[in-house]
Amino acid sequence: MNILVVGHGAREHAITEALARSASNPVIFAVMKANNPGIAALARDYLVGKYEELEAIVSFAVARKVDWAIIGPEDPLALGIVDALRQAGIPCVGPTKSLARLETSKSFTRRLLEKYNIPGNPRFRIFSTRAGIREFMAEVGSVVIKPDGLTGGKGVLVQGDHFQTREEAMVRCEEIMAHHKVVVVEEKLDGEEFSLQCFCDGDTVVGTPAVQDHKRRFPGDVGPNTGGMGSYSCADHALPFLTPEHITEALHITQAVGRAIYEETGEKYKGIMYGGFIVTASGVRLLEYNARFGDPEAMNILPILKTDLARLCEAIISGTLREVPVEFERKATVCKYVVPLAYGIPYPPAGDRSIGARIEIGDPGEAKVYYSSVDARSDGLYMTSSRAIGMVGIAETLEEAERIAEKGCLAVTGPVDHRPDIGTRELIEKRIRHMEKLRSGR
Repeated sequence: MNILVVGHGAREHAITEALARSASNPVIFAVMKANNPGIAALARDYLVGKYEELEAIVSFAVARKVDWAIIGPEDPLALGIVDALRQAGIPCVGPTKSLARLETSKSFTRRLLEKYNIPGNPRFRIFSTRAGIREFMAEVGSVVIKPDGLTGGKGVLVQGDHFQTREEAMVRCEEIMAHHKVVVVEEKLDGEEFSLQCFCDGDTVVGTPAVQDHKRRFPGDVGPNTGGMGSYSCADHALPFLTPEHITEALHITQAVGRAIYEETGEKYKGIMYGGFIVTASGVRLLEYNARFGDPEAMNILPILKTDLARLCEAIISGTLREVPVEFERKATVCKYVVPLAYGIPYPPAGDRSIGARIEIGDPGEAKVYYSSVDARSDGLYMTSSRAIGMVGIAETLEEAERIAEKGCLAVTGPVDHRPDIGTRELIEKRIRHMEKLRSGR
């Protein structure tokens, strides 16, 4: 079996590693934007190039007699890579450009839930001009502003964090509409966020362990939003602030969306539906969908996946997912990202040279090492402006998994940083207290 993995980050490193464990001993090929040494070591051959170069990617896949492909990042999905590969007779785990609107167009997803009466939407309005925005904000109170397009996980603007007043909100909306066709304005929800990544073959939707990501750059959940500084999952596959009913509620929303998107488009969704949810005092609400595995959340679930990932992917493509038992080890996981010191900081200190700097990895202990946005050169490993290394601890308890991940992070030398609080008792207890306060109405 010849498999193509598209993507160059830690998420794709985790996907490639999981595929390499398959009993079918697949031959793996890769298409990457940068030379990820973890993926390169597992692939028989790889192409380094731009995701926009669809013709070159298809030619590479056809020449290597690829049987099917799995798409890691959102950018190639938005560009239509699945459509191009399918035209060449190569099926994919990943949605077509039309179905990828589940992620690439927040207005499409909000309207889909509204049209098919799927629970989970907050109060929202979609605007293409400034007319009516001020009135809607007055109606709902605090708001969240979202561009209608891909923003790398950093485009959502929250009142109280990114702007304070309605006047500031109007300015932000106008800035967004200068670059995007529409802006989505939603009520601001109070609660705790969690990720539920699901496998979908167009008919069957299967959930995976719940994960909590940490977007804020600095310890204590302060600083600017990032693509994600790390994440954790628990041995019981839930989270300390969630009930089993909350996870079931989120899964039912995703299952309903899978049915609705087929009704809407006539096309079956084959790939990953990753819902970003928030549990509030009044239940679960949908923040957004992603049309692929999360990064870092993929690194929490794929290393503990007991089911053969290649078999799972074939079932997604063939529409036989209901016949495959999907199992995960009962282990806790903690992922922490090692990043350049200047990562996520709009105005780095004068003289900062962390972006593009060389790093070295010493002994990470028991931590699993996943390479992200790094460039492997003949003289060593160099960072880019994005996240560099994902360190993952896996253990019977969350406390031990956190210890393992932290030791891994400390093994990386260079002008780097990470969030030492991810997965710690103190931060998780803060989450629990937050939900207890909301539920009690205090």
